[in-house]
Amino acid sequence: MPASTSTTLKLPDDLKQRIGPLAESAGKTPHAWMIEAIEAQASLAEKRKEFVAAALAAENEVKRSGKAYPLDDVRRYMGDLAQGKKVKRPKPVKW
Repeated sequence: MPASTSTTLKLPDDLKQRIGPLAESAGKTPHAWMIEAIEAQASLAEKRKEFVAAALAAENEVKRSGKAYPLDDVRRYMGDLAQGKKVKRPKPVKW
């Protein structure tokens, strides 16, 4: 089990009242429920950050290379692949 550190979290009364029943219905303690909720939000934030970094890198690559793919060609290509068809990759166009 990873090491843990204590912290204090002050919750608005109305939020604290909502958490109790939600945790109980999930078969968890309020503490365990809040840990799970914070972990889920941290994971989402990390994934969002990675997604934005990848999008910016892709944008920079398009600017650097001057090549891009028409959206309609990519959609058609991906749809055909998903249906198991043998397809040729779309051809890039100059940006």
